[in-house]
Amino acid sequence: MKYWKKFTQREIDEKVTKALETTLNYDDTLTIGVPGTKLDNLVFNSERTFVQHSPYLRAFTQNPNHIGCHTYDKADILFGGTFDIERELIQLLSIDILNGQDPEYDGYISQGGTEANIQAMWVYRNFFKKEKNAKHDEIAIITSEDTHYSAYKGADLLNVDIIKVPVDFKSRKILPETLDEIVKEAKNNGKNYFIVISNMGTTMFGSVDNIDVYVDSFNKYDLEFKIHVDGAFGGFIYPIDNKECNTDFSNPNVSSITLDAHKMLQAPYGTGIFVCRKDLVQYTLTEEATYIENLDVTISGSRSGANAVALWMILASYGPYEWMEKINKLRNRTSWLCDNLDEIGVQYYRDDNMNIVTMEAEYIPDELVHKYFLVPQVHNSNNKWYKIVIMEHVKIEHLEAFIHDLKGHKRKIA
Repeated sequence: MKYWKKFTQREIDEKVTKALETTLNYDDTLTIGVPGTKLDNLVFNSERTFVQHSPYLRAFTQNPNHIGCHTYDKADILFGGTFDIERELIQLLSIDILNGQDPEYDGYISQGGTEANIQAMWVYRNFFKKEKNAKHDEIAIITSEDTHYSAYKGADLLNVDIIKVPVDFKSRKILPETLDEIVKEAKNNGKNYFIVISNMGTTMFGSVDNIDVYVDSFNKYDLEFKIHVDGAFGGFIYPIDNKECNTDFSNPNVSSITLDAHKMLQAPYGTGIFVCRKDLVQYTLTEEATYIENLDVTISGSRSGANAVALWMILASYGPYEWMEKINKLRNRTSWLCDNLDEIGVQYYRDDNMNIVTMEAEYIPDELVHKYFLVPQVHNSNNKWYKIVIMEHVKIEHLEAFIHDLKGHKRKIA
């Protein structure tokens, strides 16, 4: 591991403290021209003991503004200390978790996975227009029917057509012959440049797309493409201890990846991550943002530096090996559930490296849906699936209770 190391709590406190000492503190500087401030002290009193004892809360109340992308532009006039933590974090994620081989990557902590996915679409739309002289209506977003709805938000905001590819009902895989026909038709309709949203753990199924299926089809028809991987759910579990992973930066066809720390990492909401290879993020540079020192290529602009600190603290507290142990514990719980579903004959989908089990709806009675807060694929009578997500709070005892109730239901209808 190049960047990802386990720190003691004292070491974490010392690092964050040092970063905050070189980050703008509104209490002891003459910052009369800066359009920002520390959090309101009447409500967020930074002198309280519990705040002083928490590195994250100290960062939160000091309120560093991480506007811009600090891997792309390393200006650090006001918030240099916490900028450094975010820069280190992006390299840790890209190289040590997502298996990147390049010397350095670009990226930033976004407001969530939705923003990170839209950021990627924005980058590639502009790349095709500026570098390939693509006409706007020649560009299309293409993705599987299981993809997160952020792809459709991005298509709407960017005014780019989106193509939905069906998947097999049981395997949730994109079938090569189906994709081939869709790509062929799209080319005949004037689409020559494709923005691929490929999945590393879909929201409903935890399914993972085979990137090579896209690559083979585009190469067959001599089409230009860029591949973005949506790893908002799977990014902190699927590549971990998985030698078969082909959806990260070890794959040269992957240009960017979304992660989302408020899922598996249990970080505060608003800690999505966009990471990409070098020489891409500049295509969304807003040159009119002249009043800020560091260049802004992001959708969100101003964003909380405390979120970057929180995310770094979580990874530093575990280190790579304790994180691997945690992930494998969740995978083992998931396997326990699947073994019991097999025993009682319930049909389901699960990727072996993920912690989502999605059961066919015909096996699940409404009373258990409500009792256990199971999530449907769609909230209407056409629903075909319900999912269980094995997170830290989902213990074997909870799963055992569900299996007991499910067996009881089967006995009633037998």
